[in-house]
Amino acid sequence: MCGINGFIASKEVSNEQLLTITTQMNNLIMHRGPDDDGVFVKTYNGSSIAMGMRRLSIIDLNSGKQPIYSEDKTKVIVFNGEIYNYKTLRKALEIKGVAFKTKSDTEVILKLYETEGTSGFKKLDGMFAFSIYDQTIDKLFIARDFFGEKPLYYTSQSDKFIWASELKSIINTDINTPEIDKIGLNLFFKLTYIPAPYTIYKNVYKLEANHLLTYDLKTHKYHTTLIEEPKPIEKQSVTFKEAQSKVNALVEESVISRSVSDVPISTFLSGGVDSSIVSLCLSRNVNSKINTFSIGFKNKSFDESTKAKTVANLINSTHHEFIIDESDLEEHIECILNNFDEPFADSSALPTFLVANKTSQFVKVALTGDGGDEVFGGYNKYYMGKINQKYTTVVPEKLHRVVEKMINPLLHTKQDIRGKRFRARKLLKSIDYSNNYYWDIISLGFSSNTLATFLKPEYLISEPFQWYKAKSEIASSPKNLTDYRNIDKILSLEGDMLVKVDRTSMLSSLECRAPFLNKTLWHYTNTLPEDYLINGWDKKHILKKAFEKEFPKDFLNKSKSGFGVPVGNWLRSILKNELETYITPKFLEKQNIFEINLITKLVREHLNGKDHTFMVWSFYCFQKWYKTNQI
Repeated sequence: MCGINGFIASKEVSNEQLLTITTQMNNLIMHRGPDDDGVFVKTYNGSSIAMGMRRLSIIDLNSGKQPIYSEDKTKVIVFNGEIYNYKTLRKALEIKGVAFKTKSDTEVILKLYETEGTSGFKKLDGMFAFSIYDQTIDKLFIARDFFGEKPLYYTSQSDKFIWASELKSIINTDINTPEIDKIGLNLFFKLTYIPAPYTIYKNVYKLEANHLLTYDLKTHKYHTTLIEEPKPIEKQSVTFKEAQSKVNALVEESVISRSVSDVPISTFLSGGVDSSIVSLCLSRNVNSKINTFSIGFKNKSFDESTKAKTVANLINSTHHEFIIDESDLEEHIECILNNFDEPFADSSALPTFLVANKTSQFVKVALTGDGGDEVFGGYNKYYMGKINQKYTTVVPEKLHRVVEKMINPLLHTKQDIRGKRFRARKLLKSIDYSNNYYWDIISLGFSSNTLATFLKPEYLISEPFQWYKAKSEIASSPKNLTDYRNIDKILSLEGDMLVKVDRTSMLSSLECRAPFLNKTLWHYTNTLPEDYLINGWDKKHILKKAFEKEFPKDFLNKSKSGFGVPVGNWLRSILKNELETYITPKFLEKQNIFEINLITKLVREHLNGKDHTFMVWSFYCFQKWYKTNQI
């Protein structure tokens, strides 16, 4: 597990200068790899290239130092991530006569490229972002894994091309700070995050998941292509019992594959379905007692630590529970939010960092339950999609507007409590009579109509989702669970969930692995009848059925509210003074992004007791980023 950086100039730059640039980029992400670093530099034929990395040693602790070179030194790789099937791939290559110098998964990638070219990358099962420079053809190849677990940013500006695991390594090189990208800005305020390929900066991009970027050092042009073409989704005829058995086996196999390590493995254990199943599978496939880690809250409406204790007792783990409150937020919020390098308003990043930070004091690697909701259909928003379809065919739109006007005031709360009224208000807001209803459901920040009143016209984009709706893997007018899950894979999984876990865990130099994010498992669940995933009101139906005998009766059916924190209340208390500085007329006038009177009114209403948590928290996170990076 590492962080990588790279720099290309379309002119000759001295090796000393290249080393200085790359070392500076490496130092900015030292938290991603405090154990080791490495740099490759080369200048010839009028061009210059440098690649660097920081390493957190997990596999092949002694001989896995990077960069790793081919036998003839013409090819070199830097790599961030883990390849879970590297031993299988290595054996297949050795049968073909390929020799290895190390025991690392990094060398396997390079040998696979030498043997099969870039087409071999589709064989990789893992989380990764890597760059390979091939001097024999003077090309650079940058690849990102199937789900986008590992990050990769890049920019092409005048005479240079730069890529990195984190935005800070690009923005803090010798480029001028780019302008705000309007599409990225609109995506953030709608979604509360910015999915690939966009960033908050103009002309700075994220490499999409499952994509390969090829850069030609002769022409200094690049293009991106898919690594693995989307598989046609064909529902198969399989009995529920057969599918249940298959799911059990695939999940267990994935947990085993993700536990390959030369250091001890632990788990995050929230007590929910996903983390409980992962913890169970790990505990019965290792030789020693595992460590499990969970976060509890002094605010009991957000605390679910008792469920984690039940599982810990069941699997006989060494369980570590950490109770947090506002003081923990005050201590860490600055470094947590700033480390994203662009606006990011998923408030669950705060407890995710805290559990990662505590966990890193004991181990280097933790398995998580991330991806279980996307793979098996576990989100409430999937219900909302179904409800919207049925509701809008029965209730005329005019009647709905009357009902909405009457009911909406009754659902407002003065506190940030995610209870029944909160969920009912969320459902009511999601009702949409156009083909945009699922796009509105996933917009957790400002709705389209609302955002149009708060942003100045010159910053407003009428259709920020246009690029995604044009993708072949996505239905522009989603109508079923498969459509919803595919949208989530490309937007919320890549842009939100995986960003949150990667940045918060790597900030603490902890590697997180997600067994549910397995290509085989994803492709298999796509072939199943949709009612195997959501049966009536039972989410993740087949996953729970596949493991229910392993847990106390009805344990997997207990409701869980998610990894939420009461940021709405914190905005009225410990964050209030800072928030108020972001709505001063002087600050807003100079910024010239928001409609001053309307955004000020929104914030004041929240401070005075009317709950606008998601909108105001998004505003706060943006302003915090803006003050740090744009002033």
